[in-house]
Amino acid sequence: MNKNDSIYQTIAEASNSLKIKLIKQLGDDDKNQIIELSKELGPIFGNDAILTISNIDKYFNKNTYPFIAEFNNHIIGFIIGVPLEVFSEESWSHYDINLGKNNTIYTYIYLMKKNYRKQGGYSKTLKMIYLNWCKKNNYNYVTGHVKSGISKKFSNSTKVVKIFPKWYNSKYPFEYYRRPL
Repeated sequence: MNKNDSIYQTIAEASNSLKIKLIKQLGDDDKNQIIELSKELGPIFGNDAILTISNIDKYFNKNTYPFIAEFNNHIIGFIIGVPLEVFSEESWSHYDINLGKNNTIYTYIYLMKKNYRKQGGYSKTLKMIYLNWCKKNNYNYVTGHVKSGISKKFSNSTKVVKIFPKWYNSKYPFEYYRRPL
């Protein structure tokens, strides 16, 4: 193992060469793949959403739970969960009645490479494994910000907590949702 390799735990492995890994420490090669993949966020959220060498450690660190989807040893997607309490200084977090209860994980970024979306079940598999891991690790809720109208597709018990007409550099209104596990 090279000192610049990622340290991870394989959470799931499928017969079709798909692996879901929980990253403990991000290595250089994986860092570069994730930065490249994050460029797909630019057209949706603006260039500030793109991960760079100077900001990637904000998302991949000891306070976060980053899961990657790897297909044939290439990263095709990732989802990053963060305990809600990490955001206690953010004004939006105070709309959540669970702040301070240590029972909620906030989905920070969820991205699947464009040509892997809506095919092969890669996105659903990554999300399902993430949600199951959250539940097994004593989280009762998953929250996040998504474009308005998206969270109603998650489950019948998902609630919109607050709608933000302007969410950073997005061109669309976003909603903060809470989904019970």
